[in-house]
Amino acid sequence: MKITFLGTGTSHGVPVVGCECATCISEDSKNKRYRSSIYIEIANTSILVDTPPELRLQLLENNIRKIDAVLFTHPHADHLMGFDDLRGINRLQRRSIPCYGNKMTIQEVERVFSYIFNPIQIGGGVPEVILYTVDRDFQLNDNTIIPIPIKHGKLNILGYRIGKLAYLTDCSYIPESSFALLDGIELLVIDALRYRTHSTHMNIEEALDVVDKLGVTKAYFTHLSHDLEHNKVNSELPDHVKLAYDGLVVEINN
Repeated sequence: MKITFLGTGTSHGVPVVGCECATCISEDSKNKRYRSSIYIEIANTSILVDTPPELRLQLLENNIRKIDAVLFTHPHADHLMGFDDLRGINRLQRRSIPCYGNKMTIQEVERVFSYIFNPIQIGGGVPEVILYTVDRDFQLNDNTIIPIPIKHGKLNILGYRIGKLAYLTDCSYIPESSFALLDGIELLVIDALRYRTHSTHMNIEEALDVVDKLGVTKAYFTHLSHDLEHNKVNSELPDHVKLAYDGLVVEINN
């Protein structure tokens, strides 16, 4: 399995507009963060998680020309508003793209992008997609996708497990029943917004507690704010835990 981090930033992105903190003015590319998304390649299947506002740029910069499915974690703007850019993949593949999410997310996709599902005029391109509501395991080709119910503040959202990978962005709390679904993973990608606490995201300490509880051999933190300067924070983390960065590629056995 190959995982490419397309974006690792929080909803503001990094640099933040108008900010002159050390992270935002840094020239280190690892401190430049698009909104969060990953691209997974496994057993001839290509999976995109979320469609952030920079999706077109992410697809171009990573030479992505194939998407077999989109998994949505939740419908906030920083995870959704690049949805229209799936048109470019439609043009290449000449087929619809299945998109999966919980009931709330699918309803919001239909509402926000009503011009796709209830067009008011003929003409102009729209994404060709098929929406699926999921609340249990499902198959993509020969791959089992396990939705992981988690909390984002008061919202019920989804993380996903694919093989030995778990991706839990925008996570503030993991129910015990969901920890059972994570048993045996080797690579954890989890939300770690900043050092200070936050009402809807884990901070560094809380994310480290999850890493320890799961006993994973490798973890990457994502959905990072400008409070986290890449090299400084990495130097303070355990050896098996690192900040992800845009363009990072990680490979694990399926």
